[in-house]
Amino acid sequence: MKVAVIGCTHAGTAAIKNTLTLYPDAEIDVFERNDNVSFLSCGIALYVGGVVEKAESLFYASVDGFENRGIRMHMEHDVVSVNIAKKELEAKDLKTGEVRHHTYDKLIISTGSWPITPPIPGFELENVVLCKNYDHAKEIIRRSEHVKHVTVVGGGYIGVELVEAFEENGKEVTLVDAESRILNRYLDEAFTEPVEKSFREKGVQLLLNEFVSGFEGDGKVEKVITNKSEIETELVVMCIGFRPNTELFKGQLDMLPSGAIVVDEFMETSAKDVFAAGDCCAVPYNPTGKSAYIPLATNAVRMGTIAAQNLVERKVKHPGTQGTSGLKIYNHYIGSTGLTEATAKMNDIDVRTVEIKETYRPDFMPENNIVHLKLVYEVGTTRVVGAQVISDIDLTQVANTVSIAIANQMTIEQLALSDFFFQPHFNKPVHYLNEVALKAVQQENALAKEATTVAAK
Repeated sequence: MKVAVIGCTHAGTAAIKNTLTLYPDAEIDVFERNDNVSFLSCGIALYVGGVVEKAESLFYASVDGFENRGIRMHMEHDVVSVNIAKKELEAKDLKTGEVRHHTYDKLIISTGSWPITPPIPGFELENVVLCKNYDHAKEIIRRSEHVKHVTVVGGGYIGVELVEAFEENGKEVTLVDAESRILNRYLDEAFTEPVEKSFREKGVQLLLNEFVSGFEGDGKVEKVITNKSEIETELVVMCIGFRPNTELFKGQLDMLPSGAIVVDEFMETSAKDVFAAGDCCAVPYNPTGKSAYIPLATNAVRMGTIAAQNLVERKVKHPGTQGTSGLKIYNHYIGSTGLTEATAKMNDIDVRTVEIKETYRPDFMPENNIVHLKLVYEVGTTRVVGAQVISDIDLTQVANTVSIAIANQMTIEQLALSDFFFQPHFNKPVHYLNEVALKAVQQENALAKEATTVAAK
């Protein structure tokens, strides 16, 4: 069996490792534009902030390691065409310019994503950089060494992590985002407001509700122009989101309007023997029951693993995702999973919410912290569809627990009575997850009683 893998970051690396284990006699050809594999781009901010000393430590697999196991690694090769019907592709050696023809029996597409780059005037200026791969990480470090003011465009996870890293490195930092809040796709306002407050207290300039209309400078960027402001700067890092890398397959595979490849529960595309995994494709999203584009490393690794499992026989189904994630900014530990109120509305799902904000351990404990926890559940079914947590200590595992609850379509009643241990070092006799779910049950009971009273009148 000849297996071709296009792209080798998280999904590709997972697919290769599992293919090696499951099908030791398989011939595997890997095509990768870069000269490295398995780069953890989520660690770029840690590298910028000096927490990670060497970018080289942000890899968990190597080209040599794969080659030593008999894999043909076509590094710095760009796949320029794929003929799905004929099971063949052409790859260009970026060092020599030579184009070679290859055939395969099974294809795993893990081409990932690429930063969104709007046609902004001045984008070509020096020191306007992207933040995605190993080369970007090195460029950001190199270019930031001798600058004082940095502007980050985009207030998502990567953007806010970079803002913190630059600020702690002594830079003057401006964050520009077209939305009214940072992290608005992942968290409700009560959970983003503390982070924005910390940024402002640290001297970070937040330009929200502003979109970049141009960059100016004499060869090198000197100013960012928005619809409301002009910011003098020496370095701009663009972090406004990602798009699927799927141009090669348009017209050959089913896709969402975004360009994300549609796969079934076995990670197979609309074409037989063609699988897709990672940021290039959509993933089953359990809170809505629909496919969604959720570019996360955790999703990519699982999808690559599942694709390999099903190359020969359809036997392992994707369990779906909740888009679970965690974030640490200064003293704020934040976790989220599933839907927020805003994203529920966008998906036409009627939800109600409850929140608790109190100490997470018994009051007699000498050291304690506040846990702010929000639960989102569907009206009628009372199934849990989302949660957010923020605290000054790490309680983010709450998001993982609720993620499992969502995946299993647990109701607030079931979560309220779930078995969580009690130990004063960790929680109260009624665990905060039980407590927030109990509050939701009480809310539903009160609403039902009110409706009965109204009906009786």
